[in-house]
Amino acid sequence: MPVTTALALNAGSSSVKAALFEEGAPPVERFRGRLERAASPDDVLHWLDANGATANHAVIAHRLVHGGPDYAAPAFVTPKLLRDLDALKPLDPTHLPAELDLIAACAARWPSVPQVACFDTGFHRDLPTVARTLPLPRRFGLRRYGFHGVSYEYLMEELARVAGAYAAHGRVVLAHLGSGASLAAVRGGVCVDTTMGFTPTGGLVMGTRTGDLDPGALVHLLRNEKLTADQLDALVNRDSGLRGISETSADIRELLAREASDPRAADAVAVFCYQARKHIGALLAVLGGLDTLVFAGGIGENASEVRARICDGLGFLGVHLDATQNDVNAAVISVPGAPVAVRVIRTDEEAVLARAAFRLLGV
Repeated sequence: MPVTTALALNAGSSSVKAALFEEGAPPVERFRGRLERAASPDDVLHWLDANGATANHAVIAHRLVHGGPDYAAPAFVTPKLLRDLDALKPLDPTHLPAELDLIAACAARWPSVPQVACFDTGFHRDLPTVARTLPLPRRFGLRRYGFHGVSYEYLMEELARVAGAYAAHGRVVLAHLGSGASLAAVRGGVCVDTTMGFTPTGGLVMGTRTGDLDPGALVHLLRNEKLTADQLDALVNRDSGLRGISETSADIRELLAREASDPRAADAVAVFCYQARKHIGALLAVLGGLDTLVFAGGIGENASEVRARICDGLGFLGVHLDATQNDVNAAVISVPGAPVAVRVIRTDEEAVLARAAFRLLGV
């Protein structure tokens, strides 16, 4: 019998990641790669061709940042789903248009291959009313959604695997820190709050995104700088965050390398670590304490100095890092016997996409 394969495509804010899996329990990875700064879906397909990852797929799975109020569980891509998602583009102009363009390109290239959409917002579908409510008039119909859910789903599954069901059902803060960054508070295996809200622009300061802002700052820019909506969108999503504070780079590695000689780089790193630490404290108030803190994402997995600075000052909450283990990005970086287990887990969103696609196919 022919081997059943799933191609997982993960279009992020700064890159496209892809992986090819054969069916299995768990699925078997056959290819994995990352394409930086893809200009178009054709660039992605050409890159996959060059890596031999474009033949005989049984299904193609996509990570979609936004599912809006109606889509949470993974679903086959249908004309209705595409129409509904097209209407959501104003909620996420940074990600959703490119993601839908990639789905269209795949449909044109492989018209008989089913495609599956997996939604970052799905992990947060059961947010309590107090956590999902925005303090705006109800007639606007706006709410907090939360994002990075595909990553968080993997992290919780992996936490249960490496630390046991008891740890996964305790009080957990997940820190997905990369060019996009957010935190999620999980209790009893269910997300109860998160830092991103109505769009992926909110919450922590990020590589090029502002994170949370005083709304009055935006009103001021509209009135006094005469910015259009498109200019404001570009400002808060592509020209701010670490790039805006440092005036040089959105890359935490470059900023760390220059902080001793460039006060702007030092400020950017300090703000990032401070905000992450502050938001962890806020989520602990929601959870009523903390049992496990998990770092993931490009920064969370690899930047030991950033992890150390975020955790510095959280000792009163039971967070105590082992400097040696932290420096080598070990799986457990807290000291033995510490009240809070601090872990580094390399997230794998593509594996989640493939498993969802296989489930929908019934294999």
